[in-house]
Amino acid sequence: MSSFSERLRSLRGARNITQKQIAESIGLSESAYQHYERGTREPTLSNINKLADYFCVSADYLLGRSDKSERG
Repeated sequence: MSSFSERLRSLRGARNITQKQIAESIGLSESAYQHYERGTREPTLSNINKLADYFCVSADYLLGRSDKSERG
């Protein structure tokens, strides 16, 4: 299964949006989001939920616990 950082990069790339756009949308600094994509920092539970909501996927998908991206 993919890692959290790989899933974030993939989701962002598929939507053709910038790191800055995502960070601003969920109330993070751009550098904090960049750390998540690089895998150098792990997000809080709150930020995992915000990212899952932003991308309309489950938290389990983001965390690599499931290959099924749909919520439910």
